Amino acid sequence: MIWIAAIVELAIENFIDMAILLFIQFANASIGYYEITKAGDAVAALKKSLQAKATVKRDGRFIEIEAALLVPGDLVLLGSGGAIPADCRTHDNQIDVDQAALTGESLPVTMYPGDSCKMGSTVVRGETEATVEYTGAETFFGKTASLLQQTTEYSNFQKILISIVIVLVVISSVLCSIVLIYLCTVTTFKEALSFVVVLMVASIPIAIEIVTTTTLALGSKELSHHGAIVTRLAAIEDMAGMSILCSDKTGTLTLNKMVIQEETPCYVPEQNQKTLLRYAAMATRWNEPPKDALDTLTLTAVDLSSLDDVEQLDYMPFDPIVKRTEGTVRDNTTGKTFKTTKGAPNVILSLITHNHKSVQDQVNRDITSYGLRGIRTLAVAKTNDNNDWELLGLLTFLDPPRPDTKQTIEDAVKYGVVVKMITGDHLLIARETARVLGMGDFICSAEGLPLLDPITKAKPKDLCKNFGDQCLSADGFAQVFPEHKFLIVECLRELGYKIGMTGDGVNDAPALKRADVGIAVQGATDAARAAADIVLTEPGLSTIVHGIIISRCIFARIRNFLIYRIAATLQLLCFFFIAVFWFKPIDYMPTGW
Repeated sequence: MIWIAAIVELAIENFIDMAILLFIQFANASIGYYEITKAGDAVAALKKSLQAKATVKRDGRFIEIEAALLVPGDLVLLGSGGAIPADCRTHDNQIDVDQAALTGESLPVTMYPGDSCKMGSTVVRGETEATVEYTGAETFFGKTASLLQQTTEYSNFQKILISIVIVLVVISSVLCSIVLIYLCTVTTFKEALSFVVVLMVASIPIAIEIVTTTTLALGSKELSHHGAIVTRLAAIEDMAGMSILCSDKTGTLTLNKMVIQEETPCYVPEQNQKTLLRYAAMATRWNEPPKDALDTLTLTAVDLSSLDDVEQLDYMPFDPIVKRTEGTVRDNTTGKTFKTTKGAPNVILSLITHNHKSVQDQVNRDITSYGLRGIRTLAVAKTNDNNDWELLGLLTFLDPPRPDTKQTIEDAVKYGVVVKMITGDHLLIARETARVLGMGDFICSAEGLPLLDPITKAKPKDLCKNFGDQCLSADGFAQVFPEHKFLIVECLRELGYKIGMTGDGVNDAPALKRADVGIAVQGATDAARAAADIVLTEPGLSTIVHGIIISRCIFARIRNFLIYRIAATLQLLCFFFIAVFWFKPIDYMPTGW
């Protein structure tokens, strides 16, 4: 309509008005520039992540090439510290793989011969040959990029503005056409057209997008003071109406680092958590940087000054087959030499010979009890004066919730936002985290959840009808893949709810993009930040509660403006429409006109 008005002003040689109309039109057009330039960032970040190197066997020898050149059937070498360049099937040896970016699992996962390891994960220990199964877009990691490309649509805020503008333009066009026809009967067509153009421009809500966008921009600045950077302005309005917040667990609800728990079952008199940590540290190179997650866990918690009088004589590093570390040490204060070891409880139990049956029964009961709560255990043992192994006790550890998470969830519920956990971590760990945070106990596994069509990548038909009750009633989901998260969010959206999603990893990116409000927490990967609408710059989720309050205030301001603008437009149109017919313009023209 503005273009039509500008053309009319040109036709009647009113160049100043034409220039003003063109300026307003270009100003409106430039508002969407930020959204356009941002559209491909999520996919670009993933593509950048896909640029990796691979050691592959070609012409009888191993050479290094770009991972993009791999094909299914290639034989590649996977070594400690290296990224896995494609979805591979391992051969002879065991390796430990860090899959945190894909599944949310905090500790490395042991891959046995014949297991499938995914592109995007990293080898942290061991070396093996593997056969490439899938490459590029067909990999588990590559499918994530394809999910990010399926989410282009108008936001709810844009739909509302378009609806308002269409209704007002239709009303304006009808009334202005009637006025134009009537004025042509009492004056020249040029003069009638000049008058109608003024009425049409005055009645069309030209500045509605500028005002609302400016209000949102000022609101985004206010949110930035609370540690939330808004990358899509319309997300502020979406956050105001958010009713369900889906959240990843590892690194979002939790700290993404293992912490020793207070519960420490001991099986030898006069032992406690402090002494167990001391003996566990003796089974590491405590004077060197930690070699793995368990060494980091131990050396972070132990009082290293208590080892000043201990001398390490020998050390056996961790091996995937043995599954324990061992140190031979001498206590210079007593002159005694003994061995200590830490590792998997079942492995340490196999070393015990004295009173084995009773100790084993108690340990198994404790391990089962902790396992049901998702708490991991690390056994610690040492040799006695007879050089026999004694199981001293179990160190328990867990990825704990962030300090502010529980309060944030309670505050969100108070403001009418339900929080659901969606994690790739183990079901038992997810249930324990939900129990601690008061999120409910109905945590479901990925079994029975929908999947995308393997060929077309289309979502299942009747997604909302078939899976809506399951997604809505569950307090959370565990052991899920990125496409599960994507479809859970999509299912809840089809039910008519405004959905928020928080996350930090590559596995969260599709769901972040699909949600009405995608929120990337502090420390998130590039892919997660690019897919998100809001990026948090401070640790924890308390900023989200501030965001809900502020966004609702901003929405109230915009709603008040829209009500005023609609009322003013209708008032103007009705006044001129009635006035033109009630008072003939020709009767009020200057003398001699």
